[in-house]
Amino acid sequence: MSVEVLDSATIVSFVEDEEAFNVSIRNRFAHLDSNHDGLLSYTELLKELQSLRVFETHFGIDVKTDPNELAHVYQSLFLQFDHDSSGTVDLEEFKSETKRMMLAMANGMGFLPVQMVLEEDSFLKIAVEHESAKLAA
Repeated sequence: MSVEVLDSATIVSFVEDEEAFNVSIRNRFAHLDSNHDGLLSYTELLKELQSLRVFETHFGIDVKTDPNELAHVYQSLFLQFDHDSSGTVDLEEFKSETKRMMLAMANGMGFLPVQMVLEEDSFLKIAVEHESAKLAA
């Protein structure tokens, strides 16, 4: 984990750079697709959903949550990705929903920079690195 400063423009810039965004999406999808069938099952996507840390209070301290409630939340999140209700998520669904979530996050952040603790391989961390590389060039 690292502490990074980012704003909505950092996220939007990364998502709008189709080449960089698509490479990141394809790499993450391939990493999650453990059986290499080109589809993500609920089990394969669960680790990614858990990394969203939807039940967190302050600086990585998790909240005790009813396991049934937690399972329901993760199932609901999976359904957000499974646009065609096939029970699996293909690359296009994964890309589309990840893009939608990132743009929603950017929209909610506003224009002022915020300091966040980011997982090393998270899409937000990749967005920060993408912005830093652009500024260095």
